[in-house]
Amino acid sequence: MEPVTLGVEEEYLLLDPETWVPVSLAEQVRAAAGLAPIIGEGELHSELLQVQVEVATPVCTDLEEVGGHLLRMRHAVGAAAEANGCRLAACATPPLRGAVSALVTEKPRYRAMRVQAPQLVAEQLVNGMHVHAAVPSREVGVAVLNRIRGWLPVLVAMSANSPLWDGQDTGFASWRTLIYGRWPVSGPPPAFRDLDDHKKRIGTLLASGIISDTGQLYWQARLSDRFPTVEVRCPDVQLRADEAVMLAGIVRALVTVAIHGAQAGTPVITGPPEIVQAANWQAARHGLNGHLITATGERRSAGDVVALLMEHIAPALEAAGDSREVVALVHRLLQEGTPADRQRRALAEGGVKAVTEMVVAETTAP
Repeated sequence: MEPVTLGVEEEYLLLDPETWVPVSLAEQVRAAAGLAPIIGEGELHSELLQVQVEVATPVCTDLEEVGGHLLRMRHAVGAAAEANGCRLAACATPPLRGAVSALVTEKPRYRAMRVQAPQLVAEQLVNGMHVHAAVPSREVGVAVLNRIRGWLPVLVAMSANSPLWDGQDTGFASWRTLIYGRWPVSGPPPAFRDLDDHKKRIGTLLASGIISDTGQLYWQARLSDRFPTVEVRCPDVQLRADEAVMLAGIVRALVTVAIHGAQAGTPVITGPPEIVQAANWQAARHGLNGHLITATGERRSAGDVVALLMEHIAPALEAAGDSREVVALVHRLLQEGTPADRQRRALAEGGVKAVTEMVVAETTAP
């Protein structure tokens, strides 16, 4: 198996260092970071709300590249944030929200979204990690979506990093998943017959006016319109850069196995939409603490489902030279818990202040 090229996008929050609530300083931070020689053109992007910034790695061929780029950009944007009186935080929801709504970035599509769904936009204080993995064609890309959709819930569970909202534990490991799921086209992607079916169904959504562009296809995995890739969007942004590397390696392996399965015509193992949706909710609720639901609707311990995933992608990890690193990081995850678990431990030990200090410290940790 030839290694599939990949790229990673991460979204971060900007927090006030005294009150720890989100602050609308994204334009200033992006401008300052853009002047730094270590940030390349196209690596820094605006987001819906001005309390957020997004970075994007170049196209990478190995996980060492991914990790190097993420650390470089975290440090550069973190320094730009400090220079503008705020702090960069790697958490998928803010531990505290504050009384003042975040400003919407002044772009026509963002203004239109505010008109369409004002309360959803006001509460869209969520940060994800997106992994782009190359596919040879859009036809194969659709086949890949069908083959990975049943594995997305376990990625949600493994990446959970958003247990807090308004200073309280929501009871969910990934509250971001629930917030994102309120948009009209969101959650696990449907199964498609083929590329024509994919085109037709998206065309119907656009014609209905419920979405104004394909950027509002908030499925947890989708075909990219900008790149020849499948974009997996379900993970929360990660506390640590090496955890993002782990997930990038897993996604690449999943896509690689799916490409070869599609080319070989092996059967697709996936469940009906209600099972995949329920599995996604279960993963967001419990993370790796308790049970998960497999693509076929079987209730298994989270550890067992992670083991099934690792067995499924083992040949692709080995072929890409990623096996040793990814397996070691997964083992650490199972031992230490998810980022959501670590946020909860910090909350128990030192309150919300301890959580915010932790999620800020991780953006500059080596």
